[in-house]
Amino acid sequence: MENFVVSARKYRPATFDTVVGQSSITTTLKNAIRNNHLAQAFLFCGPRGVGKTTCARILAKTINCTNLTAETEACDQCDSCVSFKNGQSLNVYELDAASNNSVDDIRSLVDQVRFAPQLGQYKVYIIDEVHMLSQAAFNAFLKTLEEPPRHAIFILATTERHKILPTILSRCQIFNFNRIQVDDIAGHLAFIAKSENVTAEPDALHVIAQKADGALRDACSIFDQVVTFAGNNVSYKSVIENLNILDYDYYFSMMDNVLKEDIPNALLIYNEVLNNGFDGHVFVAGLAEHLRNLLVCKDPATLQLLEAGQNIREKYKSQSERAALPLLMRALGLVNRCDVAYKSARNPRLQVEFMLMQLCSLNSNSGDAEKKNDTIIPRRKKSGDETQQQEAAPLTAQPENKTTVQQPVNPVQQPVQQPVANTAPVGTRKLTSMGSINAFKQGNAAKEKEQAAGETISITDLNQPQQPFTAEALQQCWTGFTDELKNQGLASVLRMNKPELQENYAVQFLVANAAAEEQLNSIKPDLLAFLRTRLNNKAIMLTIMVNKAEAGRKMFTDQEKYKRMAELNPEIEKLRKAFDLTLD
Repeated sequence: MENFVVSARKYRPATFDTVVGQSSITTTLKNAIRNNHLAQAFLFCGPRGVGKTTCARILAKTINCTNLTAETEACDQCDSCVSFKNGQSLNVYELDAASNNSVDDIRSLVDQVRFAPQLGQYKVYIIDEVHMLSQAAFNAFLKTLEEPPRHAIFILATTERHKILPTILSRCQIFNFNRIQVDDIAGHLAFIAKSENVTAEPDALHVIAQKADGALRDACSIFDQVVTFAGNNVSYKSVIENLNILDYDYYFSMMDNVLKEDIPNALLIYNEVLNNGFDGHVFVAGLAEHLRNLLVCKDPATLQLLEAGQNIREKYKSQSERAALPLLMRALGLVNRCDVAYKSARNPRLQVEFMLMQLCSLNSNSGDAEKKNDTIIPRRKKSGDETQQQEAAPLTAQPENKTTVQQPVNPVQQPVQQPVANTAPVGTRKLTSMGSINAFKQGNAAKEKEQAAGETISITDLNQPQQPFTAEALQQCWTGFTDELKNQGLASVLRMNKPELQENYAVQFLVANAAAEEQLNSIKPDLLAFLRTRLNNKAIMLTIMVNKAEAGRKMFTDQEKYKRMAELNPEIEKLRKAFDLTLD
């Protein structure tokens, strides 16, 4: 029975030109050999299976070849090349640092460096997984690596460059190997299939290349496994069946149902995926990748980012033409949120199914935001000199008088009568059970709260009511909000000082410290919306600042605290005298 040799070894590159996906590195090494600019030490870094050790062996063989070709490649015919090919070369010494990482191993290596090569010009030392060396071994290796004999060249290979000492890095010429592209891996697999008389579909080879994740050695191993499963006819179906990969057709069918808003069939497809033994999280990740590929196909400039076979590319282009860009962006956001919440969900299946139902409803819900902006805040215009009025939240039953008084010229000094429904003292008008602060917030537009938080006035609001008001009206409205506030801690902070009315309807409120400022900022949008609505003025701007004069002041005694409280509320002093209370 003939011994089987895996494809990764049988078709391992033997020359620089046959190295896959590392053309910049091989070109640099060939030029260094041609111009006699070889460094004394090389460090090859990169992920697994990208050709680090392979390039090290090719470099060791090429620099000792006595009959280089015009392309700076080894001839494979001289004594040095033949001995290297047969594994009998005494000029190449390979050390596995994973199992030989002690100081004694490095000392033994240093002792061998002193001997000149028997055949050829250089003696090459290849140390694989060099990051596994111990700290003491690295230190023992430093001097030899910095000043080796003229005939010695060191080639270090590692997958974890960050674990190597900076003193080692500074003594080496560093080459960073990249992950091999999917197209390059697929092309190499096609060459292997042709050499082995295996018929392989291009889409099948692309799936294998994607599964390898940039490692050519892994791709060759997967290819051997699929050939063992499917024989000499490797098809797309045989690959996804053997590797347990979700078929592209599931995602294409799912997106067709999303575009048709067909929720039942979308749920049935997901149920079929689960029945075939696939994990729901894998399906969600694959759907996100599918949406990303559809977005990539939207622009010819980004089409090169799509890693798929030609037939799959055509399917992606066809479906992307039927899917609008805004829909794909919203769909990708929904899938991403589901991906994040999947592991923490008590019912993962329901989480995915709810996401699918949302995807199928994207077209129906696309205009909801615009409709809400038109219906949440009804407005009306009055003819003549009458002002515009925004309808406030429902109050207790009161007769409505629509008679208004002409606005004065000075907006600060002279009070103006409001409509009867709105001019009752703010502190005495109590909201009904549904008219608390929370109900008041629901009666205002979300757009108003966002504007209040950012303290900006849009162009549209320039045409909105700007009813003048006095400082007394402001204080009444401020007290009304404080009385209705459920959080008594925040209410007490609001009662500490009075709001100051400044020019251009600017309102400033000073607090004692940064903690109080942070607390009030949490309700600032609601407070500002309340003031604007009750005072019928969209130009009100609210600023909450720390009073620097009192920020550093602290009250250390109970007497000082009581004195401060009595200044703010004289009723406390009356209460103390009525009950004949004293301060201890």
